[in-house]
Amino acid sequence: MSAVGTLWVYGIANCDTVKKARRWLEASDIDYRFHDFRKDGVPEAALGRWAIDLGWQALLNRQSTTWRSLDETERARACDASSAVQLLRGHPTMIKRPVIEWPGGVTVGFDARVCEAIAGR
Repeated sequence: MSAVGTLWVYGIANCDTVKKARRWLEASDIDYRFHDFRKDGVPEAALGRWAIDLGWQALLNRQSTTWRSLDETERARACDASSAVQLLRGHPTMIKRPVIEWPGGVTVGFDARVCEAIAGR
Protein backbone atom coordinates (compact mmCIF):
# COMPACT_ATOMS: atom_id res chain seq x y z
CA MET A 1 0.00 0.00 0.00
CA SER A 2 1.24 3.46 -0.84
CA ALA A 3 1.62 6.51 1.34
CA VAL A 4 -1.36 8.21 -0.32
CA GLY A 5 -3.74 5.23 -0.16
CA THR A 6 -5.86 3.82 -2.95
CA LEU A 7 -6.94 6.21 -5.64
CA TRP A 8 -8.98 6.15 -8.87
CA VAL A 9 -7.72 6.59 -12.40
CA TYR A 10 -10.37 7.37 -15.01
CA GLY A 11 -9.79 7.21 -18.73
CA ILE A 12 -9.61 4.88 -21.70
CA ALA A 13 -7.41 1.80 -21.51
CA ASN A 14 -5.70 2.29 -24.88
CA CYS A 15 -4.93 6.01 -24.35
CA ASP A 16 -1.15 6.55 -24.34
CA THR A 17 -1.30 9.13 -21.54
CA VAL A 18 -3.45 6.84 -19.39
CA LYS A 19 -0.97 4.01 -20.00
CA LYS A 20 1.91 6.28 -18.98
CA ALA A 21 0.12 7.31 -15.76
CA ARG A 22 -0.74 3.72 -14.89
CA ARG A 23 2.87 2.59 -15.49
CA TRP A 24 4.11 5.42 -13.27
CA LEU A 25 1.68 4.50 -10.48
CA GLU A 26 2.65 0.84 -10.67
CA ALA A 27 6.38 1.63 -10.70
CA SER A 28 5.82 3.91 -7.70
CA ASP A 29 3.98 1.12 -5.86
CA ILE A 30 0.82 3.19 -5.56
CA ASP A 31 -2.43 1.23 -5.39
CA TYR A 32 -5.21 2.43 -7.66
CA ARG A 33 -8.41 1.34 -9.32
CA PHE A 34 -9.04 1.94 -13.00
CA HIS A 35 -12.37 3.06 -14.48
CA ASP A 36 -12.59 2.77 -18.28
CA PHE A 37 -14.99 5.28 -19.84
CA ARG A 38 -15.64 2.98 -22.79
CA LYS A 39 -16.42 -0.12 -20.75
CA ASP A 40 -17.80 1.39 -17.54
CA GLY A 41 -19.30 4.66 -18.79
CA VAL A 42 -18.83 8.10 -17.32
CA PRO A 43 -19.65 8.32 -13.62
CA GLU A 44 -22.32 11.04 -13.52
CA ALA A 45 -21.63 12.44 -10.05
CA ALA A 46 -17.88 12.38 -10.59
CA LEU A 47 -18.09 14.28 -13.89
CA GLY A 48 -20.03 17.10 -12.25
CA ARG A 49 -17.60 17.18 -9.35
CA TRP A 50 -14.60 17.30 -11.70
CA ALA A 51 -16.15 20.20 -13.61
CA ILE A 52 -16.43 22.11 -10.34
CA ASP A 53 -13.02 21.14 -8.95
CA LEU A 54 -10.99 21.47 -12.14
CA GLY A 55 -13.14 23.75 -14.28
CA TRP A 56 -14.96 22.43 -17.33
CA GLN A 57 -12.37 23.94 -19.67
CA ALA A 58 -9.67 21.68 -18.20
CA LEU A 59 -11.80 18.58 -18.80
CA LEU A 60 -12.74 19.33 -22.41
CA ASN A 61 -10.06 17.98 -24.75
CA ARG A 62 -10.30 20.21 -27.80
CA GLN A 63 -7.44 18.26 -29.40
CA SER A 64 -9.41 15.01 -29.48
CA THR A 65 -10.53 13.40 -32.70
CA THR A 66 -14.09 13.42 -31.39
CA TRP A 67 -14.05 17.20 -30.76
CA ARG A 68 -12.65 17.86 -34.24
CA SER A 69 -15.34 15.66 -35.78
CA LEU A 70 -18.17 17.70 -34.23
CA ASP A 71 -19.83 20.34 -36.34
CA GLU A 72 -19.57 23.99 -35.31
CA THR A 73 -23.07 23.99 -33.81
CA GLU A 74 -22.22 21.14 -31.43
CA ARG A 75 -18.90 22.73 -30.49
CA ALA A 76 -20.59 26.05 -29.77
CA ARG A 77 -22.87 24.32 -27.24
CA ALA A 78 -19.89 23.88 -24.90
CA CYS A 79 -20.06 27.42 -23.56
CA ASP A 80 -20.45 26.87 -19.80
CA ALA A 81 -20.08 24.12 -17.19
CA SER A 82 -23.58 22.71 -17.59
CA SER A 83 -23.48 22.47 -21.39
CA ALA A 84 -19.91 21.14 -21.42
CA VAL A 85 -20.75 18.41 -18.88
CA GLN A 86 -23.75 17.42 -20.98
CA LEU A 87 -21.58 17.23 -24.10
CA LEU A 88 -18.91 15.19 -22.25
CA ARG A 89 -21.55 12.74 -21.01
CA GLY A 90 -22.49 12.04 -24.61
CA HIS A 91 -18.89 11.96 -25.85
CA PRO A 92 -16.63 10.61 -23.08
CA THR A 93 -13.64 10.41 -25.42
CA MET A 94 -13.54 14.21 -25.24
CA ILE A 95 -12.68 14.12 -21.54
CA LYS A 96 -9.01 14.95 -21.13
CA ARG A 97 -7.24 11.93 -19.70
CA PRO A 98 -6.44 10.61 -17.27
CA VAL A 99 -8.54 12.06 -14.49
CA ILE A 100 -6.94 10.95 -11.24
CA GLU A 101 -8.87 11.19 -8.00
CA TRP A 102 -6.31 11.38 -5.22
CA PRO A 103 -7.35 11.33 -1.59
CA GLY A 104 -8.19 14.99 -1.06
CA GLY A 105 -8.05 16.17 -4.67
CA VAL A 106 -8.25 15.54 -8.39
CA THR A 107 -5.93 16.11 -11.34
CA VAL A 108 -6.40 15.86 -15.08
CA GLY A 109 -3.71 14.84 -17.53
CA PHE A 110 -0.43 13.29 -16.46
CA ASP A 111 2.67 15.06 -15.25
CA ALA A 112 5.07 12.87 -13.28
CA ARG A 113 6.36 15.85 -11.27
CA VAL A 114 2.84 16.79 -10.16
CA CYS A 115 2.09 13.18 -9.25
CA GLU A 116 5.35 12.88 -7.33
CA ALA A 117 4.51 15.99 -5.32
CA ILE A 118 0.99 14.77 -4.52
CA ALA A 119 2.23 11.29 -3.63
CA GLY A 120 5.00 12.72 -1.47
CA ARG A 121 7.75 11.11 -3.55
